[in-house]
Order: sequence, then structure tokens, then C-alpha cells
Amino acid sequence: MNCFTLSRSTALRLRQSAIPQLKQASRAFSTVLDTPTISAETPASPSTRSTLQDALTANRPRTNWTKEEISDIYNTPLMELAFVAGTLHRRFHNPSSIQMCTLMNIKTGGCSEDCSYCAQSSRYSTGLKATKLSSVDSVLEAARIAKSNGSTRFCMGAAWRDMRGRKTNLKNIKAMVEGVRALDMEACVTLGMIDAAQAQELKEAGLTAYNHNVDTSREHYPSVITTRTYDERLATIENVRQAGIHVCTGGILGLGELARDHVGLIHTVATMPAHPESFPVNALVPIKGTPLGDRLAETGKMPIEFDAVLRTIATARLVMPTTIIRIAAGRTTMSEEKQMLCFMAGANAVFTGEKMLTTECNGWDQDREMFERWGLRPMKSHEVRQGRVEEAEEVGEVPEPVMTRPNTLERLQKSTATAAL
Repeated sequence: MNCFTLSRSTALRLRQSAIPQLKQASRAFSTVLDTPTISAETPASPSTRSTLQDALTANRPRTNWTKEEISDIYNTPLMELAFVAGTLHRRFHNPSSIQMCTLMNIKTGGCSEDCSYCAQSSRYSTGLKATKLSSVDSVLEAARIAKSNGSTRFCMGAAWRDMRGRKTNLKNIKAMVEGVRALDMEACVTLGMIDAAQAQELKEAGLTAYNHNVDTSREHYPSVITTRTYDERLATIENVRQAGIHVCTGGILGLGELARDHVGLIHTVATMPAHPESFPVNALVPIKGTPLGDRLAETGKMPIEFDAVLRTIATARLVMPTTIIRIAAGRTTMSEEKQMLCFMAGANAVFTGEKMLTTECNGWDQDREMFERWGLRPMKSHEVRQGRVEEAEEVGEVPEPVMTRPNTLERLQKSTATAAL
């Protein structure tokens, strides 16, 4: 009975922690238009109990996390960390709803950057042939195929440093964005660095989200990339946010970093002016010919252990409760059971389809079968979080966690009580 007593007491703490005067926006993240208004009467960091408990009972996102607080959460025993993250996840999201995203490489290879993990850098001999920008028609045909297979977000990536001097390419990319949106899909692009004017043009074309990863912690970053600074990445993200486009930014695990760099990565993202709309978690897929790929081949080591991936997902969920957390590159190396652990700990999006940018991707049929086995469903376009949270906040209550089968816990409690007699 102890586990059920714990669940009831947790729910009670959730209700008692409500702060009636706060009204959370339905999209409390990512852009200047969505930045939530925080009451001056309420401290942003209560720090009345443990950091983990404060995160669990929070009723809105925080952007003033310290590295010490995030480290405390990250280093929680993994079983407890995953359970608490899953509990918080059920307050802000439907735990059965997974966003299905499809990624297309619309311009392959020939990039001038020296990202030591990337097959698309012109500095490395990876056997990847550089191409020109894909035609608008071919991209929209790929988007239609993705939609017919259940994907609701279509992401387009181009391998180059930035958008300077690419007016014709930008015009074509805007046509791609407009076409994807006309299919009633969310449109995302990743085009390297962009300035404020370019961000505004993409916004006017209807762009839903812009991906620009920070990759790792500020401290570890120089060991991975030297041709683009950390602050240049942050500047692009700010240009996107100011334009009113949702920010998608995350990192790659397995770049030779330490656990403290996972903490640093989350700290960078969680202390932006507003939390990103989505946080992709990539597990490095080593590519032969890249510095990191060759180094790992020499050592024979795995780039990253699964427990570190799970810790990162669970910590990100607790620190950024409304953000979509996406399992990105490297999912093909995870068993179905490992993927379920990620979903239970707070992940709620995947890349699915024929391919990632240059690496393998779990296919639509494979994911449909997995979803069917585990009772999951694809997230609808523009579905972010449950209306039940806003409704509860109207009356000053924090909702209890969602049960995908509400009667299951009650039946278990009754059967346990009967067995104890």
C-alpha cells in the first residue's frame, strides 16, 4: 500500500501548491509574444523544500534556475528521477500523445563549419556528396507523404553556415514553408545562423518553429566546434524568438562531454528569456571520417550510455515542464523498451520517416506498430498541452496527474487492499 499512499500524498501536495493569482498562457514559452507574466507577489524560486519537490509542485515555468539546482535534480537516483519527471509530465501534457516529426535534408553537404560530429562539413572526407537546394515541388511532395503517414510537423534542414547572400534560396524556402502550412502541418526549418530581418521574413511566411541547437554546455563547446561561437548560436535563437517564431533548441549527447555538461546544456536553455517550444535530445551517431567518429572507432566505446540520455530527458522535463522534449538522432539504437522509458520520463516527440539528415531514422510503419502496442497516439498539429491545465488554473487548482487508464490505479488499490485482509 505504500506506493499508493505516496501517490495520494503527491497529489495532495500538488493541489496545496497552487497559486491562484497566476494565469499561465497556453504557450508559455519560446517567443516574446508568449513570455508569461509572472506575479511580483510570488517568488519565482520558492526553495521551501528540496529542489526536486519544488520542481514537482511548480505551477508554471521558471527561467531563473541555477546550475546547482539543475545538478541536484540530474543527480537524483534514476528511478526516483524518472518517476517524478513522469508525474510532472502528466500534469502538463497528455502522456499518450507523441508528436511525430519528419525531417528532410533540403540541401546536403558542403558546409564550411568544422562541427566535429557532422558528416556535412566540407572539411571532412565522409563520402557525402554536396547538393544544391531541393526544388519546392519535391519538398512539398515529401511533406505530403509525411502527412499521409501521420506526421504533423515537417522539418527542413540546409547545410550551410548562415543565410547571408542567399536571397533566392530564402525565397524558395519561404515557398516551402507556405506550402507545408497549406497542408495543415507545422513547419520547421534549420538553416544555420539568421539575422533579425531573415527571421521576420520566415515568420511572415508562416514558419512554426526554427531549430538551432546549442549542442552542449558553454564550457565544452570549444572542444566540439571552433568556427561558430556559442554566443553566435544564442544570437540566432534570440532573433528567432523576437520575430515571434517558436524556438527549437537542444543538444547532442556523446560529444566527449561529462555529466556536468548535460547540466550546463539544460541550464543554458532553461535560463533563456522564455523556455523553448521544443528541446531535441540527440544521441551521437558516429560518422566515419569525422573527428569524433574516428576517435570513437579507435576506442571502441559507445558515444553515450542510455542512463545519461534518460537522466537528461527527465531533468529537462522537470526544469522545463511545458516544453516538448523530442527524442531525435540515435533513436534507432534504442530498444522499444528504452524508448518507452523516455516517454514515461517526459519525452513526447520523435523524428519518424525515411531518414534524418544523414543518419537512419525509425520508419512510420515501425512507429505505428510501437504506438499501437503501448497505447500511444500521434499528437495533432499545433497540439501543445492540455486545456485541463488552463481550466484548473481558472479556479486556482493544480491538476492531478493524468492516468491513461483512469480506473487502473483504483482497481490496483482495491485488489491490494483485499489481498491484505
